[in-house]
Amino acid sequence: MLFKGTRNRSAEDIAQSVDSIGGGLDAYTSKELVCFNAKVLDEHVPIAFDVVADLVLNPLFRAEDIKKERGVILEEIKMEGDSPDYLVHEMLCNGFFKGHSLGRSILGTRATVKSFDRKAVLKFYKEQYDPTNLLITAAGNLDHVEFVKLAEQYFGALKPGKRAKPQPPPQPAAPIVLKEKDSLEQVQLFLGVPAIPLAHPDRYTSYVLNTILGGGISSRLFQSIRERQGLAYAVGSELIMYRDTGMMAVYAATSAQNAVKMTRSIARELHQISTDLVPAEELRRAKDHIKGSFMLGLESTSSRMSNLARQELFFGRFVSMDEMLERIEEVTAD
Repeated sequence: MLFKGTRNRSAEDIAQSVDSIGGGLDAYTSKELVCFNAKVLDEHVPIAFDVVADLVLNPLFRAEDIKKERGVILEEIKMEGDSPDYLVHEMLCNGFFKGHSLGRSILGTRATVKSFDRKAVLKFYKEQYDPTNLLITAAGNLDHVEFVKLAEQYFGALKPGKRAKPQPPPQPAAPIVLKEKDSLEQVQLFLGVPAIPLAHPDRYTSYVLNTILGGGISSRLFQSIRERQGLAYAVGSELIMYRDTGMMAVYAATSAQNAVKMTRSIARELHQISTDLVPAEELRRAKDHIKGSFMLGLESTSSRMSNLARQELFFGRFVSMDEMLERIEEVTAD
């Protein structure tokens, strides 16, 4: 809705203001935050800052725009519902974080989206878009002092409101959730186990564990299930980590006749990695893989901007690349 018009710009003006200087304007929503970002040439930073600040501070939330946007989101819900890998991921989160907001879809449901009106949107905006909740980060050819002046110019007059109390962490549940869809030719499987929060001291151990288990084409799951047994095209593991909880998940897709065999193979790999020490050569490969991924992941200004935000939000300090590499090296097979 913030892209639909502000007190100073129409939706078309918003689109043209960054487009006309060859930049990009974007936004995304995740389970714990929303991000509005612009990427422009260094000489156009004041323009980009003005546009993003205008979006965040001066939205109109016109009733007719909300009505139209409801229709767009309802179509998006239908589209994602036709995507089996998305659907099974949502089923996993919903079952694992049962009864907690982390288990709910970011898109919402047809019922909730249909219920959103100007009053509801405005109430949420006033509760969340508060200076105690706002973080501004930037990366590139910047003058820090000048950038801080821009932040003060646009956001300095904001008054803190009453912050909502954060929810307590969810208690992981362990249901088996099945959903039949006759139009699909494959069985889509997601298996989740409890993990640690994003800022936990042992997070580097989790990164190494995930890499060994299913984090690449040399991982145990990929080599066993795809390469040696030929049971699946897509198989791997991922870490889903939040401020106060986490989950490690294994994903795979195969034919109905191979589903039981594949599930047993995944269970076997999980059992083995939890009982037998990882060989030194495999541990070395995993560490080098993570190091390379970390370093290559910071090659763009966009990824550096996001990294600064993530570190401030979750760790409350800047963690240098040297410190991260050192912590990875400290991980042992034990």
